[in-house]
Amino acid sequence: MDLLQGTLDMLVLRTLVFRPLHGYGIAKAIRNTSKEALDIEFGSLYPALKRLELRGWVTSKWKNQNATAGPSFTA
Repeated sequence: MDLLQGTLDMLVLRTLVFRPLHGYGIAKAIRNTSKEALDIEFGSLYPALKRLELRGWVTSKWKNQNATAGPSFTA
């Protein structure tokens, strides 16, 4: 399913309202809440997260500098 431009940003923000999540957790939450109708690819998700971060709408935080999971994001 193709998403309209901006829809992914809104889905990400809606997902992050509930709790901070890593990129994988965001994609999984969107997939689960859409009853697997939406499968967000990381090639789309991470640019969206960066775009939202540059706009100041989300923040990222590394819990552990040596963590392999990457940063968690908060709206």
